[in-house]
Amino acid sequence: MFLGTHSPRLDDKGRLFLPAKYREELSGGLVITKGQERCLYVFPMAEFQRITEALRAAPVTEKAVRAYSRVFFASASDEVPDKQGRVTIPPPLRKYAGLRRDCTVIGANTRLEIWDTPAWEDYLEQEEEAFSDVSGEVLPGIL
Repeated sequence: MFLGTHSPRLDDKGRLFLPAKYREELSGGLVITKGQERCLYVFPMAEFQRITEALRAAPVTEKAVRAYSRVFFASASDEVPDKQGRVTIPPPLRKYAGLRRDCTVIGANTRLEIWDTPAWEDYLEQEEEAFSDVSGEVLPGIL
């Protein structure tokens, strides 16, 4: 499970230090792809394979399944962190997420998300009030 908020910087070669607490789990490989709201999703290889199987089982006759799969897989990049725990984020993914130097990496349960820091701050500001309002809908009877 991925938790917390981290503030690594993107270097001039487009590399990002993974949060130290997750380096071992991600050392065998990971997949970076487009996420919603212009962030990037980072999946451990096993989780990406689980999602792949779920999408493989989805009916290809459904237009939404085809559209989602195309964007999800076409933008995906499998990476292996270097010995220092850095991963290279391909230029098209950096452009999609608007990544500059300061990044925010958040834990989002089964994945990490990489955000341009100002974009994350804007998103959080907009969604924090809604967070309180929807807890009963998202987790009925739990919180």
